[in-house]
Amino acid sequence: MSKTYITIQGDMWDSIAISQLGSVAYTDKLMNLNPQHLGYYTFPAGIVLKLPDPVENVNDAMPPWKQVAG
Repeated sequence: MSKTYITIQGDMWDSIAISQLGSVAYTDKLMNLNPQHLGYYTFPAGIVLKLPDPVENVNDAMPPWKQVAG
Protein backbone atom coordinates (compact mmCIF):
# COMPACT_ATOMS: atom_id res chain seq x y z
CA MET A 1 0.00 0.00 0.00
CA SER A 2 1.40 3.35 -1.01
CA LYS A 3 1.57 6.05 1.59
CA THR A 4 0.98 9.68 0.76
CA TYR A 5 1.98 13.01 2.21
CA ILE A 6 0.12 16.30 1.91
CA THR A 7 2.51 19.23 1.69
CA ILE A 8 2.49 22.28 3.89
CA GLN A 9 3.59 25.69 2.69
CA GLY A 10 7.39 25.81 2.41
CA ASP A 11 8.06 22.05 2.17
CA MET A 12 10.94 21.06 -0.11
CA TRP A 13 11.80 17.68 -1.63
CA ASP A 14 14.70 17.01 0.71
CA SER A 15 12.88 18.16 3.84
CA ILE A 16 9.97 15.82 3.01
CA ALA A 17 12.39 12.92 2.45
CA ILE A 18 13.97 13.55 5.85
CA SER A 19 10.77 14.12 7.82
CA GLN A 20 8.68 11.36 6.25
CA LEU A 21 11.26 8.73 5.28
CA GLY A 22 14.13 9.41 7.66
CA SER A 23 16.87 10.26 5.17
CA VAL A 24 17.70 12.73 2.44
CA ALA A 25 18.82 9.67 0.45
CA TYR A 26 15.15 9.10 -0.47
CA THR A 27 14.86 12.44 -2.30
CA ASP A 28 15.46 10.95 -5.77
CA LYS A 29 12.95 8.15 -5.20
CA LEU A 30 10.40 10.66 -3.92
CA MET A 31 10.90 12.85 -6.98
CA ASN A 32 10.72 9.87 -9.37
CA LEU A 33 7.37 8.81 -7.89
CA ASN A 34 5.93 12.31 -8.36
CA PRO A 35 7.17 13.58 -11.77
CA GLN A 36 4.09 15.77 -12.24
CA HIS A 37 5.34 17.99 -9.38
CA LEU A 38 8.97 18.41 -10.45
CA GLY A 39 8.29 22.07 -11.23
CA TYR A 40 8.16 22.80 -7.52
CA TYR A 41 11.26 23.66 -5.55
CA THR A 42 9.27 24.95 -2.58
CA PHE A 43 5.78 23.48 -2.29
CA PRO A 44 2.53 25.27 -1.60
CA ALA A 45 0.14 23.67 0.89
CA GLY A 46 -2.12 20.84 -0.20
CA ILE A 47 -0.09 18.92 -2.80
CA VAL A 48 -0.52 15.16 -2.38
CA LEU A 49 2.72 13.24 -2.92
CA LYS A 50 3.24 9.49 -3.12
CA LEU A 51 5.92 8.26 -0.71
CA PRO A 52 8.34 5.47 -1.63
CA ASP A 53 8.59 2.46 0.62
CA PRO A 54 11.67 2.79 2.83
CA VAL A 55 14.26 0.11 2.21
CA GLU A 56 15.64 -1.73 5.21
CA ASN A 57 19.38 -2.27 4.87
CA VAL A 58 20.76 -5.51 6.17
CA ASN A 59 24.12 -5.11 7.83
CA ASP A 60 26.52 -7.95 6.98
CA ALA A 61 28.16 -7.47 10.38
CA MET A 62 25.01 -8.65 12.14
CA PRO A 63 25.09 -12.09 13.73
CA PRO A 64 23.60 -14.79 11.45
CA TRP A 65 20.50 -15.20 13.61
CA LYS A 66 19.64 -11.52 13.07
CA GLN A 67 20.19 -11.54 9.31
CA VAL A 68 17.26 -12.03 6.97
CA ALA A 69 17.61 -15.14 4.84
CA GLY A 70 17.91 -14.25 1.16
